[in-house]
Amino acid sequence: MLVSTLTLGMIFLGLLLWAHRQPKPPHQAAQAAAWRQLQALLIRLPLALLAAGFIAALLPQEYIIQWLGVNSGFTGILIASLLGSVMPGGPMVSFPLAVVLFEAGAGPPQMVALLTAWSVLAVHRTLAFELSLIGWSFVMRRTIVSLPLPLMAGFIAQWMT
Repeated sequence: MLVSTLTLGMIFLGLLLWAHRQPKPPHQAAQAAAWRQLQALLIRLPLALLAAGFIAALLPQEYIIQWLGVNSGFTGILIASLLGSVMPGGPMVSFPLAVVLFEAGAGPPQMVALLTAWSVLAVHRTLAFELSLIGWSFVMRRTIVSLPLPLMAGFIAQWMT
């Protein structure tokens, strides 16, 4: 881990020095865009983590371990997939919630299934955007093809642990 971190750091510094020596440094525009995005995150991220902490206090840990724990197997992966598919919001909601569930005892395969389902099956996104913009025919095909992905990802993650 340390070697890869140091290697990436050296590559980053080398590229930064190279970019800085260019006639019109391209990284200055990227730095300005990154700063604008960071300003929005500086407000949202602490609030999202605080809300996730409150949710953690409301969820009984024994239920999380029972239904989403490492030993929950197929049932846990299935429940996590269903939960991920109906979990509303963007990454400022879903990732802090996933961290809270993980720290409360949810297993890594279950969290992989949850985040995969949130990424590819999000019901709120499908209803709000895809149906109105793309239409039923395409949404049905995409959904049918995507349905097994969270389960497959969960099983692969379980196999890897």
